[in-house]
Amino acid sequence: MSKDKSGKEIALEARAAKEARLYSPSAARNRDPIREVFLRHMPMAGMIVEVGSGTGEHVAHLATAAPLLSFFPGDPDEASRASILAWTAFHGLTNIAPPHAADVASLNWQSAFAPCEGLLSINMIHIAPFSAARGVFAGASALLKPEGRLFLYGPFKRSGVHTSASNEAFDASLKSRNPEWGVRDLDLEISPLAEAGNLALVAIEEMPANNLSLIFEKFQSARLGITQ
Repeated sequence: MSKDKSGKEIALEARAAKEARLYSPSAARNRDPIREVFLRHMPMAGMIVEVGSGTGEHVAHLATAAPLLSFFPGDPDEASRASILAWTAFHGLTNIAPPHAADVASLNWQSAFAPCEGLLSINMIHIAPFSAARGVFAGASALLKPEGRLFLYGPFKRSGVHTSASNEAFDASLKSRNPEWGVRDLDLEISPLAEAGNLALVAIEEMPANNLSLIFEKFQSARLGITQ
């Protein structure tokens, strides 16, 4: 596992490092499938705010594939922010802003940002208190322009049931580390947050290793249908 300077866990995997660049084994495995879903469903021009960016490998991969987007990644962890900067420089990317330090579990974190076309959160809300999930949706409701989209990736339960034995074991492992962590329930926990924030679930994509990519769109009046 990886920890910050205070000893707080920030990832459930051991991460290699080369100078300031951190290497995430999970990012290496899932970055291509995530990129393909992102390109199918997210805006291809404008601004994307990413929260809980971790090593910065995902945002670098996406920014390379979507050069007309401006990305604003960030993480509360200092070493992660340094890694984001290092990966940006390594790839020579000009469409990634210097990383922010926003913590989505804090009140009104979104006030530091301008309205945007998209919000991105990969593998974060299950390795954080549920206040982080609430913060993501509060931020999406406040920041997204009409028809702007929120992209979530990770493991999810459906109507109180795990989608696989491995996800059930992972949930137990998370809760053993911190009782405030855990695999979130799409139907019972996440969808109510979306509804309260004027967001409609428009796509569910099944991903490798029993994960899901969820795409939510900010609506004004009429609800949108779900595609799978």
